[in-house]
Amino acid sequence: METAPIFPSNDEINQIEHHVFFEEFSEEEIMWINNLSKLYPPEKAQIGGADIETEIRNSEIHWLKYDDNTKWLYDKLARLVMLGNKEKWNFSLHSILDTIQYTKYYDSGNHYDWHLDLGLGSTNGRKVSITVQLSDPDEYEGGDFQIMRGPRIETLPKTKGTVLLFPSYLLHRVTPVTKGIRKTLVLWVGGHPFI
Repeated sequence: METAPIFPSNDEINQIEHHVFFEEFSEEEIMWINNLSKLYPPEKAQIGGADIETEIRNSEIHWLKYDDNTKWLYDKLARLVMLGNKEKWNFSLHSILDTIQYTKYYDSGNHYDWHLDLGLGSTNGRKVSITVQLSDPDEYEGGDFQIMRGPRIETLPKTKGTVLLFPSYLLHRVTPVTKGIRKTLVLWVGGHPFI
């Protein structure tokens, strides 16, 4: 017996797919971002505002607050999210939820184990996660950015200047950095909670 769907569906939307904008940031923009990070104090990375065991997450972060120096960066990332969302997921989005996070993973095994970006409290509205690759892949070893979709683990591109977008409910991790320094930007865009 055939049944009609209660709500119309779009079979072209893949809710567990990621989106990549290759080399979206120029060398000049990346140099600007690296210099910009020095204006904001470094902190030990946390999870949900709490100190954590280093076996889960170990990195240094700088919060690049929204101001005259960073407005161009927020605007650019918002534009890319709108493009990627339209092409991939068609989520209902309303705003950037957090401050841009500039992250450094050092060669002392810095990493971030498997986790979701969507959770309780202030993270429950996250829908799209953004990672910008600021380091050249030749500058470090390890530090692979991986997502898990079901039983598959997929390693995403490391190309400098590349922007990775993915639904915040996908498991992902950064493997330990064994040589050099991996630098990235991270940001989250949200909407009303999934219902």
